[in-house]
Amino acid sequence: MRGGVTTLKYSNIFRKFLISYVVILVIPSIGGYMSYLTSISVTESISIENGVTQLQKSQEILERRMAEVEGFTRQLAVNQELNVLMNERDNETNVYGIWRTMRNVLTFGQTNDFLQNYYIYLANYNLILTPGSSYRPEHYYSNFNYKDLSLQDWIKEVLEKTHRSEIKPLSDYVSRGMQTSVITYMQSLPLDSFNDSSPAVAVVIIDEKIISSLLSGLTERYGGWVHISDAEGNTIVLQGSDEQKMAHMTADSDFDKNKVSQFYEDDLVITTRSDSNGWVYQTGIPRHILMENANKIKQMSIQITGGTLLIGLIVGLILAYRNSAPINHMLSVMKEQFGKEEASAKNEFDFLSGNIANMITKNKLLETELNRQLPLVRDAFLKRLLAGEFKTHDEILTAAEQVGINLKQNTGYVGIVQINGYAGMDSVEILNELNASRLLLKQSLSDLGVDVLMTDMGSDKVVTLFFSKEEETDKAYEAENITNILENLAQYVFNEYRITTQAGFGDLFTEITEVSLSFDQAKQALEYAVYMNKKGIVWSSEAQNENTTYYYPLDTEQRLISTIRAGELEEAKRIVRAIVAQNMEQRELSMEMKQQLVGEIKGTFLKLLDQKAFTEYPDIESVKRRVIDIGSSERLEMIQTEFFVIMEELCGLIANKKKDVHIQIIKQIKEYTVENYSDTELSLYRVAEQVERPEKYISQLFKEVTGVNFSDHLIKVRMDQAVILLKDSRYTVDEIAMRVGYNSSHSFRRAFKRLIGVSPSAYRQSIDE
Repeated sequence: MRGGVTTLKYSNIFRKFLISYVVILVIPSIGGYMSYLTSISVTESISIENGVTQLQKSQEILERRMAEVEGFTRQLAVNQELNVLMNERDNETNVYGIWRTMRNVLTFGQTNDFLQNYYIYLANYNLILTPGSSYRPEHYYSNFNYKDLSLQDWIKEVLEKTHRSEIKPLSDYVSRGMQTSVITYMQSLPLDSFNDSSPAVAVVIIDEKIISSLLSGLTERYGGWVHISDAEGNTIVLQGSDEQKMAHMTADSDFDKNKVSQFYEDDLVITTRSDSNGWVYQTGIPRHILMENANKIKQMSIQITGGTLLIGLIVGLILAYRNSAPINHMLSVMKEQFGKEEASAKNEFDFLSGNIANMITKNKLLETELNRQLPLVRDAFLKRLLAGEFKTHDEILTAAEQVGINLKQNTGYVGIVQINGYAGMDSVEILNELNASRLLLKQSLSDLGVDVLMTDMGSDKVVTLFFSKEEETDKAYEAENITNILENLAQYVFNEYRITTQAGFGDLFTEITEVSLSFDQAKQALEYAVYMNKKGIVWSSEAQNENTTYYYPLDTEQRLISTIRAGELEEAKRIVRAIVAQNMEQRELSMEMKQQLVGEIKGTFLKLLDQKAFTEYPDIESVKRRVIDIGSSERLEMIQTEFFVIMEELCGLIANKKKDVHIQIIKQIKEYTVENYSDTELSLYRVAEQVERPEKYISQLFKEVTGVNFSDHLIKVRMDQAVILLKDSRYTVDEIAMRVGYNSSHSFRRAFKRLIGVSPSAYRQSIDE
């Protein structure tokens, strides 16, 4: 009875402590939370109002600028000089009319930064007029182009197509090597063009950065994003975000496109739509910016609430201390009664049973984990043993006993069994199949009753350790026994699982510390078996007996021939040095093998000299005789030196032939330039097409051989012809400029004065005087 009263008493005390602590903490928390909600509501309404106003102002400015762009094209439509050029059908180019149009018409856009980059395409002239110059379409495209349109697509979709106030959405654009993003406004001229093609097209290129500057108030002030799209959903401007995020937001069913403002993810999204062109304007304000003012109130709330919580915490600690005394007493009783049959209070029993169950569970988990890790520990021991990481015999025995391996004998053999048919394959399916094959191979050895230690080596190999059963076992008998075991294993896994194997074994190790040496010998034996495609088992002694052949593979011979044919002397010498080093340092060649190696290399050079690149050489027979006369009995270093001398002569011959070819190409370029200097379209690209060589190669070659750039050479040829024509009074300076390949007489006069030193008129006057 007394115990029940005490428990109830302590329960009432704990209940009072809990209620008083909760009351102290809940009252200030509710006040702070209400203040925080109020700040959010007020800030949200103000931010939405400001965002809508800012977005509407940006929309108004942008639409006014686009209206100016449209007005600009209407001014072009009524311009008389441009209309004259559009309607001309004369075969000759009206140079003066084009120049006058460029001066008068193409200066309209100086007051609007949206009109900084535009051009007019004249279909009858196939000519593009810009504020600074005129271009052929292909020349303009080489400097200014859309990354998503080829030259033909650009001509077809922009220049030759009829446009009626058409806007090409945001596209990647290259302007003189600089990458940017632009939208394009296109209007065919005259305005009533309804056919598939029109006489002219006015195209305005508007950089995204210019449009983005109008929206900087939204992005810089709020740190958010702005997205403008046309009526079809194509992006016009995107700043502060990416296309993927916008597409995801538009496709999300939780996002309402018709709402002016709404929260989406962490942004307040404001949306307006233009009544004039159907464009959709959207801006996103990050929630943390939106809550900036609310955070100030939140900080104040935290300070007030924090002070209140601190006071409540002190009071709670006092109450906790007072209430913890009976609880501690109860715990001490539980410890005293631990293990007795008499049950204690319910809480004590729960605490005791819970801790015991937890200890049992952890003990079982530990035991399970140790059993699971044992194979991994054994595998790690075997890999360390094979790698020779143990220093002493006792250290090996101690580590073996730790992992449960009983090393009774110190002698045995190390072998490597390789699963065939998977060389060079590393897909997931192949690796899974190899894992299964290795398991089957190990299981098959166990099924055959063989006592052997095994570990994996790579994905397709299993290392085996066969220990001798007795100290005085005959070596030959033991090797024969292992051979029989491996043959039976190979036959068994092939019959059961269609697995084929190869094996390499090292020599007998007489001490456990020599296992790593036998392992290295097994690797060499296996490599030899794979190289020689030998089936079954190859012992280390067999591989060493056979390693007397010379090293000179076919791919090395082909690489040597190709290198000499290319005139690369140093690379050819490096290949020969590698062949000599491989055969001198890593192989003990007999005299017969050495003579065969030298004969093979001589045969390589004779095959090389029979190729067309050298048959025209007048002294080719003497070179062949020198190759044949190289003595096979000399030291390889002396033979290498003789081959080097021959290679130097052959590479020098290749270099001279290249020089002759270069001189012939330069002669061809100069002749083509003299024949076509009057062509205004003559360029290095045209010359490269003529001589069928890359443009960059021609540029470098011409500079190396002549000492001047091709452009300077072309100017000199044209000026030389201009000097001849200036002596004839029948031609004016403008006519001479056209005859020597200049579209502009001003450019001709400037080039003439820079090269000759005086103007064309002054030069003609000096001739007359």
